[in-house]
Amino acid sequence: MADLRAAIIVDYQNVHLTGHGRFKSTMYGPKHEALIDPLHFANQLLQVRNARQRDGRPNAVLRTVDVYRGLPSSDHDPDAYARNLAQKSQWERDKRVSVTHRPLRYRYMRDSSGQAVCDPATGIRVPDGPPTEKGVDVMCALALLRHARRPDIDLVMLASLDSDLIPALDEVYGLGQRVETFSWWSPDDWSFEMHLSDRSKRIWNTRLGEQEFLRCIDRTDYT
Repeated sequence: MADLRAAIIVDYQNVHLTGHGRFKSTMYGPKHEALIDPLHFANQLLQVRNARQRDGRPNAVLRTVDVYRGLPSSDHDPDAYARNLAQKSQWERDKRVSVTHRPLRYRYMRDSSGQAVCDPATGIRVPDGPPTEKGVDVMCALALLRHARRPDIDLVMLASLDSDLIPALDEVYGLGQRVETFSWWSPDDWSFEMHLSDRSKRIWNTRLGEQEFLRCIDRTDYT
């Protein structure tokens, strides 16, 4: 039986943060020290997925990894901005990996008249709280549909635990394309798994544990 050519769509911050917070070896440490390497993650996902298939079921082989991630502002956080670009360059050394950034959304401080407060030295608006991602889930949904229509892709896999993406899973399933999901799993706690809206229809979910998460971590020094 022929292998399945797989496209993996990675909602990067969601995968990273849910993994960091799931396991005891990382949950108490700095988040930036447990960033995942997308290619390591894809390889772990497929290795575990294939090992758990029944005899006679086709293996999946990696065709592409699409990564979607928020990008900090070069004005407000130049160090994080530079690290993100360096990580993109490093990860895309493997031609199967593609990283797409979307600027993070910032809220800004305002004075009593409603005008934005600016730093007197630089003239740059002063953020009010940490930034948030906006639109990354939409980009992941579009990527799922795009790859589902490709004649050279047999399997699309969604790496996210964002329930807002369930309608996209429904749509891909309705197209007749093979679609699968993933989850971080720990024996110490209940683990959320993505599913279709219609619970009577099942899709394969690959559970990755603590050891797989540790093998996914990017050990490159970007300082």
